Amino acid sequence: MQTMLNWLDERTGIRDLMHEALYERIPGGARWRYVWGSTLVFTFSIQMITGMFLWMAYSPSTQTAWESVYYIEHVMQYGWLVRGLHHFTAQAMIVLLALHLMQVIIDGAYRAPREVNFWLGLILMLIVLGLSLTGYLLPWDQKGYWATQVATNIAGGTPMVGAEVQKLAAGGPAYGHHTLTRFFALHAGLLPFLLIAFLALHIWCFRRHGITVPNPNRAPEAYFWPDQVLKDAVVCLAILATVLVLVFWRGAELGAPADPSENFSAARPEWYFLFLFQMLKYFPGKYEMIGAMVVPGLVLGALFLMPFIGRSKFGHRANIGFVFLLLAACVGLTYIALDADWKNAGYNAAVAQAHRDATRVVELAKSPSGIGPTGALALLKADPFTQGPRLFAKNCATCHRHNGKDGMGKDIVQIVKGVETIVAGTASDLGKFGSREWIKSVITEFPKVFAPTETASFEGKPLGKHFTEGSMADWSTTHGAKLKVDEANAVVEFLADQSGREFTPPLDKALIKAGQEFFEVGTNEISESCSSCHAMHVRGAPQPLEGGGSGPDLTGYGSAKWLTSFVNNPGAKQHYGKRNRMPGFEKRMTTEEMRLLVDWMQENWYKPLDLPGPQGAEMPQGVALPAGH
Repeated sequence: MQTMLNWLDERTGIRDLMHEALYERIPGGARWRYVWGSTLVFTFSIQMITGMFLWMAYSPSTQTAWESVYYIEHVMQYGWLVRGLHHFTAQAMIVLLALHLMQVIIDGAYRAPREVNFWLGLILMLIVLGLSLTGYLLPWDQKGYWATQVATNIAGGTPMVGAEVQKLAAGGPAYGHHTLTRFFALHAGLLPFLLIAFLALHIWCFRRHGITVPNPNRAPEAYFWPDQVLKDAVVCLAILATVLVLVFWRGAELGAPADPSENFSAARPEWYFLFLFQMLKYFPGKYEMIGAMVVPGLVLGALFLMPFIGRSKFGHRANIGFVFLLLAACVGLTYIALDADWKNAGYNAAVAQAHRDATRVVELAKSPSGIGPTGALALLKADPFTQGPRLFAKNCATCHRHNGKDGMGKDIVQIVKGVETIVAGTASDLGKFGSREWIKSVITEFPKVFAPTETASFEGKPLGKHFTEGSMADWSTTHGAKLKVDEANAVVEFLADQSGREFTPPLDKALIKAGQEFFEVGTNEISESCSSCHAMHVRGAPQPLEGGGSGPDLTGYGSAKWLTSFVNNPGAKQHYGKRNRMPGFEKRMTTEEMRLLVDWMQENWYKPLDLPGPQGAEMPQGVALPAGH
């Protein structure tokens, strides 16, 4: 071994090189405060290694970016670990940068003759922030897409050149494939190259002037190896352990695929840019440029001027005070932004919906059909569980509520003179439509179910008690509320069976039969049976029941066919007829939108086999994501 080392040293001079690198003199001895520069090099090395492995599986296009990140996260062996290390180490670098900057300012390591090295450090800080910003978009999920669009819109507000700057950043007039490829080229190519180049210059300048020692007489002189190396290694291992804890505890987030057609109200930058996001709120409208460009520019200018300001003792103390004030302002603004979001019910509902979408698209991608050739976004677009709430909020929530909300989990509010109030629905709450509970409430508590309609209007005329004092309301009050438990359950079971849906627990055949008998003839106490008003062709029966009258035809009540027909045209003869007060949606929604809405209301969607409850509809057939994609 010694012979080999001698041969290598003779040809490369490696011993002198290693001695130069490791045996740097440290006046005053090794100290924990000197570790931050080494930790930044360590975390950047992790970023380079993990980034290279991620690059091997990543495909930068709008139809493959999210899919390839999904493959890394859920298919590639230990891909979740590699991506988690990359994700959280990037955030750790921001914290370490702040600590290193504070240590440099406090120790006066920015003053002559180290001005150039200090400026190089500031440039490295900007490059790291640029890496964070460009990497944010690469998963091509909702959060990254919309947050990046906000950032580039701010740049677009730059006087004179803003439009061209934004177009240059986005790769064209619109956000799409070229935006993604441009950010990927910056993140994986140009910025790492610049960081390595400036890091080499930074280390060269650092070695030229040596370490800045505030009190060189505090301890005997030591060397970088092994004294300082040991302290650096301990802190680096602590950082790695912290990152691993975050990876195993939380993992790197992957939202739903980016959807440019949807306004993503939960978009926020990462926590280390939240202070800027909050500051922009104090500069609305035409003053936005002050918060976006002027203030950050002044702060950055002040940092670059510190070597000149700090020539005197007073200037040095002023620089230290400025850095602490700057840090306090960033922390304070970040807290204000987080606190505002915590208290914002609409934002929290949007975050919950985004989380559901992110979880849902992974379920769909793992389904037997996999990710088809049209990409993961198409899975969500064809999924009732995802699209149904959106369609309900858009088309139905003007009048109806879904478990008291708008379908997306949000309250509908109005603000009058600065006071925010929740707006109640003006039609029945459809949150449990078609369930046993819903049917029973309609039979036994009809006026209560339709009470919201008393505040509604149709074609400019108030409905008043059009529903709550009609014939069905009278029957419910007179007979329905007085039904025995077994009688009510029997009718509910019979009507539920007409939908053809699966129920948990399963429908009881004996109750269905008893319920049909009640529907047809009533009881000794209730001679006014259901069939005296409602026509019905019982599911599976050769002929319709005798009877029928002014009430809606209940054939297939609650089924997809019945619900589609009713929503399309509630004024049809078999439904409300001339008594109808609900607008039809046949021309307001496409056939596919109606299918998604109806399937969602019936809970008819794909459910993974490991989840409880009946299986939903089959997934659209697609091409499974191939291994190695």
